[in-house]
Amino acid sequence: MVQSRHWLSALSCSLAISVVSIAANTTSAYAVSLVNNLTIPGNSTDLSPLNGGMGGANVNRLALFSDLYYDRYQNVYYSLPDRGPGGGVISYNTRIQKFSLDVDPNTGAISNFKLLDTILFTKNGKNFNGLNPSLLNSDAGVLGLSFDPEGFAVAPNGNFYVSDEYGPSVYEFSSDGSFIRAFKTPENIIPKVGSSSNYVDGQGTITSGRQDNRGFEGLTLSPDGTKLYAILQDALVNEGSNEGSADGRYSRNVRLVEFNTATGESVAQYIYQLETIADINERIPGTKDDFKKNAQGRNIGVSAITALNDKEFLVLERDNRGLGVEDTASSKPVGSKRVYKINLTDATDVSSISLAGSNMLPVSVNAVNKSLFLDIADALADAFKVIPEKFEGLAIGPQLADGSYALLLGTDNDFSVTQNGDDVQFDVCTGGTQVPIDQGCPAGETLIPSFLYSFKASSAELTGFVPPVKPLEKVPEPVSNAGLVLLGLGGFWLKRRQHGSAK
Repeated sequence: MVQSRHWLSALSCSLAISVVSIAANTTSAYAVSLVNNLTIPGNSTDLSPLNGGMGGANVNRLALFSDLYYDRYQNVYYSLPDRGPGGGVISYNTRIQKFSLDVDPNTGAISNFKLLDTILFTKNGKNFNGLNPSLLNSDAGVLGLSFDPEGFAVAPNGNFYVSDEYGPSVYEFSSDGSFIRAFKTPENIIPKVGSSSNYVDGQGTITSGRQDNRGFEGLTLSPDGTKLYAILQDALVNEGSNEGSADGRYSRNVRLVEFNTATGESVAQYIYQLETIADINERIPGTKDDFKKNAQGRNIGVSAITALNDKEFLVLERDNRGLGVEDTASSKPVGSKRVYKINLTDATDVSSISLAGSNMLPVSVNAVNKSLFLDIADALADAFKVIPEKFEGLAIGPQLADGSYALLLGTDNDFSVTQNGDDVQFDVCTGGTQVPIDQGCPAGETLIPSFLYSFKASSAELTGFVPPVKPLEKVPEPVSNAGLVLLGLGGFWLKRRQHGSAK
């Protein structure tokens, strides 16, 4: 059925980007079918300037798919590599990767990945950095230029919106990566010890706000560009309960924050409920590998979100199992790699409602409506022996000749780097060998790659999908004359005809 060998042996033979084609599309019950995938070697390099220095894992090693965005008007893609190798303890100038990709207009098959640009995030000429605030700013309560980018969207004027896990924050950048502004994070989301911000520590130290390393994991823009949606990975640290003590690890209630792009203010918060641990464990053979109760709001979480229209979204939800730097053998059975469709229509705004100390929603609160769109693990099971851990990139790609769409899913390989308890970093090789960083894997092994999968989603499954607004002509100054009215949007003045559609 699969026209390739197991990925481990295939990678040991060649470092070129490889394509796995599926002889017959693997179809789910939801009219979404697997087409093919690309393997991007872990030792690939990006296009960041070396400035006369040497390359390396924290300098120019290519990492991808902490988020994935398709610009359908320029036919290019953007992907984030988060805060860099080493979990926030190695200096790394944060960036966005821009690339092109061929998508077969009939089948949706992807090929010819080509990196076009590496764009560094800067503020007043200084680089944003993946180091945590304690290391970068010598103060856990000062965010500064510490940045862990996880969600990405392009504004109608071409600017970048990027969400971050440390703050958690939402920033706007120009298309060259220069900082423009920060959105205002709601107070209940900011991690605190009492009333003092703490962007570094986790459970047991912080008393409210997002859990450590569980900030704004996904970001998407409404089609008209007026609303931005940022979703946390898991519940707030204080919005959950274990034996009477506040503990977000036991809760499935994740906050989705709606921002007004004109003002930068949050205007609503909604609750997205993760799949229950009980239901996930039902899919795992036997009981010895079941998830524990405290995995509900920690090992299960949201990885990405993309808008279908003003009210409906696709959300990527996953567990922490599968091929990755902590488990190259994928030794434990995968319980959840899924895409859900959600609807905000009947959801309750919980901006002023605390869920502290409870795993349950009040009877007056409606979570977002949620239905299964794609079971990724099920779709890959017949075609691949190994399922990657970190599916984090999700994008609706080009429309195909029959009206369907390519649906793209990417995996984050964590730069193929892990660290020990003393924060010493090691490269992780495909055979499980750990070697000093940048020293090279032993013969027959390579760094863990990134994967990009293409699925074909029928037009029926994506009924209601509204592509983002197409950028309009920029004019020099706001003026008006007969038949024309000029509207300000995101720093640009956009010319529309007063009667009829925009030209």
